[in-house]
Amino acid sequence: MTDQTMTLEIKNIPIKPAIPANAPIGVFDSGVGGISVLQHIHALLPHEHLLYVADSRYAPYGGKTPEEIQSRCFELTDFLIAKGAKAIVVACNTATAAAIDRMRAKYSLPIIGMEPAVKPAAAASKNGVIGVLATVGTLKSAQFAGLLESYGRNVKVVTQGCIGLVECIERGELSNEATLNLLQQYCKPLLDEGADTIVLGCTHYPFVAPLIRQVVGEDVALIDTGAAVAKQLQNRLSVLDLLAPPDQAGEVRFWSNSPSKNAKPVIEALWGGSAEVLAL
Repeated sequence: MTDQTMTLEIKNIPIKPAIPANAPIGVFDSGVGGISVLQHIHALLPHEHLLYVADSRYAPYGGKTPEEIQSRCFELTDFLIAKGAKAIVVACNTATAAAIDRMRAKYSLPIIGMEPAVKPAAAASKNGVIGVLATVGTLKSAQFAGLLESYGRNVKVVTQGCIGLVECIERGELSNEATLNLLQQYCKPLLDEGADTIVLGCTHYPFVAPLIRQVVGEDVALIDTGAAVAKQLQNRLSVLDLLAPPDQAGEVRFWSNSPSKNAKPVIEALWGGSAEVLAL
C-alpha cells in the first residue's frame, strides 16, 4: 500500500461530529411519573433544553417482560436521539433495571438511570427498618437484589409491590379516595414492621407523597431519588464538557402516546404549568 493510498483511505473514514453542548437532554418514562425527575433536572440545570417522552400507552412497565421493556427503551431512545439528544435519562426504575446495561452497550451517548434509594434510606433510618414502595417489576429485578445485597445487610428491608398505583397517577388521581385506599393498603405492612423510612421506588410515587404522608404520619422519612439523578446527570455532562451555555434559556418539550383525552391536562398538572404536548 502506497502512502498516497493510505492517505486516501484515511480521508474517506467518516468522522462523527461532536455533540454540541447546547443540544437537548432526552428524558423518558413508562408514563408521566418521570416528570418528577424532570422537575429536579430543570431546577438544577435551568439552561438545558429538555425533551420528555411519556410512554403512557404502555404503562405500567412493571408487568411486562424484560424483553418488552428493552424494546420500548430502544424505540424511545432512538426517537430522542433523532430529536438531537446529547444524553438520555431513563426516569423509570423498572426500565433501568431491565434495560440500562443493554442501552449502554448499544448507544455511545451518556445514559443515566434510576434505582430505588436503598443506600440513603439505610443511612437515614434510626431504627434500622426501611420500607420500599415499588412496582412488582422493580422488586423482582436483579438490580434490586443487588442493592439489597450491597446496602441492606445491616437493616431490615420490607418491600411492597404497588399494583394499580401507577394507573391512578396516570389518570391524574392524586388525592381521591381510591388512591388513598390503595396507599393505606400498601403502607400498612411497612408500618406494621416498624419502618421509619420509606423509599419511593417509582418515579410516579412522589406525586402522591402528600397522601403517603397523610397515611404514614410526620415521623416517617420519605426518600425520593430525583435530586440525586439530576446531580449525577450534571456531573456526567460536566466531565464531558456538555453542559449548556449559561446564557441559554432552557426550553421543555413533551411528547405522549397516551390514548386518554386528558393527557395534556395531567401533564400540565404534574409539571406545574402550561406545556405543549405533542403526539408520539
